Amino acid sequence: MRAAVFDAYGTLFDVAGALREAAEADPADWPGLAQLWRQKQLEITWLRATAGRHADFWQVTEDALAWTLARADLSTPELRQRLLDLYTELPPHPEAEAAVRAMRARGLATAILTNATPGMIDLLLEASALGPLFDAVLSVEEVGVYKPDPSVYALATARFD
Repeated sequence: MRAAVFDAYGTLFDVAGALREAAEADPADWPGLAQLWRQKQLEITWLRATAGRHADFWQVTEDALAWTLARADLSTPELRQRLLDLYTELPPHPEAEAAVRAMRARGLATAILTNATPGMIDLLLEASALGPLFDAVLSVEEVGVYKPDPSVYALATARFD
């Protein structure tokens, strides 16, 4: 084994973080909304991959949020924008840094393989200060299709031989 490759959303970064932060001002059912938003993101990526109709993950994130807020009858432009802004600063899970450092201590290269656009993942890495821990950041945008398409995973195997 030469590398440890991590997913970004849900593995390294807490996808519920945006709604948890916004919930400080609005007591809505943020755990349920966070779960629904994430599920809709994944469903949209799967449908787009199957249909061969790629749109970048920021568009998917916006579409999934619009659907989630409409379903919860919370469709206000202010809340939508607040959540999108917070999504660019999702907190890492408490154990994420230690896990990545443990892989590096074993002599493994470390990378992220993500559905995110390069700009989205750059913002997360900058906000979290995790960026220097990774040897590579690989985005589905390089192949124009989402996980679980095999060409996405081939990015990691090609990068690390």
